[in-house]
Amino acid sequence: MQAFLKGASISTKPPPTKDRGVTATARSSGENKKAKPVPWVEKYRPKCVDEVAFQEEVVAVLKKSLEGADLPNLLFYGPPGTGKTSTILAAARELFGPELFRLRVLELNASDERGIQVVREKVKNFAQLTVSGSRSDGKPCPPFKIVILDEADSMTSAAQAALRRTMEKESKTTRFCLICNYVSRIIEPLTSRCSKFRFKPLSDKIQQQRLLDIADKEHVKISNEGIAYLVKVSEGDLRKAITFLQSATRLTGGKEVTEKVITDIAGDLINEGHAATQLVNQLHDVVVENDNLSDKQKSIITEKLAEVDKCLADGADEHLQLISLCATVMQQLTQNC
Repeated sequence: MQAFLKGASISTKPPPTKDRGVTATARSSGENKKAKPVPWVEKYRPKCVDEVAFQEEVVAVLKKSLEGADLPNLLFYGPPGTGKTSTILAAARELFGPELFRLRVLELNASDERGIQVVREKVKNFAQLTVSGSRSDGKPCPPFKIVILDEADSMTSAAQAALRRTMEKESKTTRFCLICNYVSRIIEPLTSRCSKFRFKPLSDKIQQQRLLDIADKEHVKISNEGIAYLVKVSEGDLRKAITFLQSATRLTGGKEVTEKVITDIAGDLINEGHAATQLVNQLHDVVVENDNLSDKQKSIITEKLAEVDKCLADGADEHLQLISLCATVMQQLTQNC
């Protein structure tokens, strides 16, 4: 062994030029990866619970739990873009610190991976892992892991039932956070095992402040009127508003972001690549405010709008739903002729 070490120590040959080139290329590649632009939605996501906007009740309860380094099973529900995912991620970072965060947190998008097999394999295997490690800053680290199931209302009933059994079995070592838009689509045995928190839609003022702050940091030229219009078309969804702002900034190439640019990006026609749900939401406002329609006509059209909205949320074909909606609207409009 000594001879081997000795032989190794006197080897002074420089590494081949080819290797140096490969190393340099790899380093350059790594630097390029680091320079890759980050979506503003992720860049400006709250890093701690205190940064979560306009959800005072939720933040107050979570802070109490964090002080004791403990957390119950959670169920966050409410409209999209109100901070549900950001809140639990911020809480997890405060609980575990940056070193243990990746080891202790499993995040799954249940709308993509919603079958019973995912619950049995990924969630169950993660929940059964032993908890180890301590925080380098000396703060107390809870003896459990966190499983985050985003869009849990898209999970099948069988998968939710399997999740219930996993929650019961792994309660000592794992906490679960279910995130959804519609709490009515979560089975009762799951909701009864969670502390429920409703996230309310963000006020226009809060959204405007946040968007102005981002625009200032990113050196975006946009007027207060432009910000107000951006808030209007995003319909309380801050995530959508930030995405629209970033898209509009790229489209203008450094010039001022105007209402026309925002309209082009947040338009409501499906054949231009926009979501059918936007058309449904905007058509609802037009119908309700239209004085040329009778109350009966409005009720029939809005009932159809609600039906289409439900079907779209369940994954129905957008074109077929819009054709069905247009048929109902045309039928009611022709009664005025």
